[in-house]
Amino acid sequence: MDSGRTPIDFAGRVPRSRGLDVRWIHGSPSAKHNTDPDIQVHAYDEHTFILRQNMAIHYEAPFLFLLFGNDRAVLLDTGATASAEFFPLRRVVDELVEGRLTRNPRPGYHLLVLHTHAHGDHIAGDGQFADRPDTTVVGADLATAWEYFGFDADPTSVARVDLGGRVLECLATPGHHEAAVTFYDPWTGFLLTGDTVYPGRLYVQDWSAYARTIDRLIEFSESRPVTHVLGCHIEMTTEPGVDYPVRTTYQPDEPPLQMTTGHLHEIRAALDEIGARPERRAFPLFVIRPTG
Repeated sequence: MDSGRTPIDFAGRVPRSRGLDVRWIHGSPSAKHNTDPDIQVHAYDEHTFILRQNMAIHYEAPFLFLLFGNDRAVLLDTGATASAEFFPLRRVVDELVEGRLTRNPRPGYHLLVLHTHAHGDHIAGDGQFADRPDTTVVGADLATAWEYFGFDADPTSVARVDLGGRVLECLATPGHHEAAVTFYDPWTGFLLTGDTVYPGRLYVQDWSAYARTIDRLIEFSESRPVTHVLGCHIEMTTEPGVDYPVRTTYQPDEPPLQMTTGHLHEIRAALDEIGARPERRAFPLFVIRPTG
């Protein structure tokens, strides 16, 4: 725990929903003339940061999450660009860690890098942390991630990652990707769903596995206070059922990132509506898109 300091009681309260009325950077008509930061940083609270990559750097513009406990911090995903020159993720994370140490003096924080899944736009920045001191980068591939979480022995188990009083619950949630993981943070009430659930194109690699995953997320959420369901992209417009084209680098009319547990039920109903023959179909806040 924090040396010489009273540790923060991350488990001592029921999470309360804070607003996420954030104007996310969303690209510009001309990428060449874009003036947004390479990475937008939003402090949800002093222990929780949401980051978004600039669309001018990569059209995927993924969201990343940095969470601090008393002993460790975890970075969930590393974005879509490897180059530290164009996507200075390590520098931004280091600055946030230093700011944390200034406010909460202690010898340091071990940084743990985990992933929601292994697609390239979520792991490209891993190399920036390969030589970072006091850092553990866990590979996102099925064999490495499943062994780390213990899902290789029991994929139905709930793994726990203790950051020092702040204990994340982790679930194997395949369907979009075979190694997909969803993280629940009891401190904020965030259900961090990667590319499994977000306001955009829900690419489904394995239809039956995806349906089981949505069922599991619904059941899991029924016994926990979930304030926000947060995925890693926004691809929809504010017009119901209409998404931005792939590779769009300017999205001026985005809906909010945050979804609710009610949307999990909407996705399940959508799967039932489509039935056993997977097909692309648009719904108000998401598009189901089979890839198999």
